[in-house]
Amino acid sequence: MRAFVFPGQGAQFVGMGKDLYENNALAKELFEKANDILGYRITDIMFDGTDEDLRQTRVTQPAVFLHSVISALCMGDDFQPEMTAGHSLGEFSALVAAGALSFEDGLKLVYARAMAMQKACEAQPSTMAAIIGLSDEQVEAICDEVTRQGEIVVAANYNCPGQIVISGTMEGIEKACELMKAAGAKRALPLKVGGAFHSPLMNPAKVELEKAIEETEFHTPKCPVYQNVDALPHTSAAEIKANLVAQLTASVRWTQTVKNMVNDGANDFTECGPGAVLQGLIKKIDKEANAHGII
Repeated sequence: MRAFVFPGQGAQFVGMGKDLYENNALAKELFEKANDILGYRITDIMFDGTDEDLRQTRVTQPAVFLHSVISALCMGDDFQPEMTAGHSLGEFSALVAAGALSFEDGLKLVYARAMAMQKACEAQPSTMAAIIGLSDEQVEAICDEVTRQGEIVVAANYNCPGQIVISGTMEGIEKACELMKAAGAKRALPLKVGGAFHSPLMNPAKVELEKAIEETEFHTPKCPVYQNVDALPHTSAAEIKANLVAQLTASVRWTQTVKNMVNDGANDFTECGPGAVLQGLIKKIDKEANAHGII
């Protein structure tokens, strides 16, 4: 079975999508439609901006979404998903790819999400860190220990065995990184991100996003979409909406998602979007998995 997967924030790079825009009429049409919807020329930033411009959450999220979705839609008859999934922001791309959301509504929701998250980040300084070389249980125990000391630190992204991203307050992440290293982590590396995504610190953004999601029309997808919050396949529009709202403050269960997709018959994973991060993670989760970019 063919699975299509979509990356999240962090996969962006200057120049992303430029070849598509210049060489594919459908891509150019969709990129220009996106410029109109957003009210500014995001393509100028994507194609010729600076890394700093592209790193702003309000730009990064729609940029990655656009590159991912347009890449998939421009595959033509080769785009025949039997299941989809996306990492964090990528879940919106996966929903558009599966027909649960229109391109226009997907972009509007992603932009609403980005703006709400940026506001939450500005309201309380916070960050994330990548932890390499500890078990899920070890990371969770240290997060709990730091939280008991009055800070907020949670496991945010279960990326693959031995690689978890934690999220929380600045001081909490600093304390947690020290404890992770003491516990034997190969690396405990603070990330250059705008804030503590997938943690309780995103609650203010959740309220705004929920309102936007409730006002958006969702359809029954043409194939199951495996969602981050529970790593399970969903085809109910009501369930999909509830899970999208919950995702903002819940952990991204990518390791379990890939395992469940494989167990359900996925034997070919195509990553649509910038970079190749998900291909690497999938191969670490299942060494037998056939994971590649768009061919």
